[in-house]
Amino acid sequence: MTPENQRVIHCAKNIRLLLLDVDGVLTDGRLYYGNQGEELKAFNIQDGLGIKLLQRNGIEVGIITGRSSQLLSRRATELGIELVVQGREDKLTALDEMLETSHYDMQEIAFLGDDLPDLAVIRRVGLGVAVANARPIIAEHALWQTSACGGHGAVRELAELLLSAQGKLEETLAGYL
Repeated sequence: MTPENQRVIHCAKNIRLLLLDVDGVLTDGRLYYGNQGEELKAFNIQDGLGIKLLQRNGIEVGIITGRSSQLLSRRATELGIELVVQGREDKLTALDEMLETSHYDMQEIAFLGDDLPDLAVIRRVGLGVAVANARPIIAEHALWQTSACGGHGAVRELAELLLSAQGKLEETLAGYL
């Protein structure tokens, strides 16, 4: 194992909160608009199960996104995600405000992002992660980068990394065998 991989695993062992961007992370980043003005987004079902696996293992999941969407509110409710901050371009300020009322240290937080609004948070948390198709500057500042693109299983990949680093993945998967 390379020193870089050892550092990722070391940081992942401490994570108690995973924060996610939405467009480009939980979705592929494309926005669909219907003729009646409706907005459509596609969420990856494997990412959803990854979120549930984290929650079952004591890792809370939250969302910080620059856009506001009823679709996201619905998906967050379906997944049992209570920490949801929408319509906040300044994600670092949103994170700081979130931490005022939570019990997490910065080193216990991971963030998965893809573009410039995510950069400050990626640089600040204990485990900053970029999706495979993140902008190069995001990947450069992230401690780890998924092999899956946003909206195509990147959240699930990170979920499995966190569970593996914490020694919980095998037991979690055994429940499905």
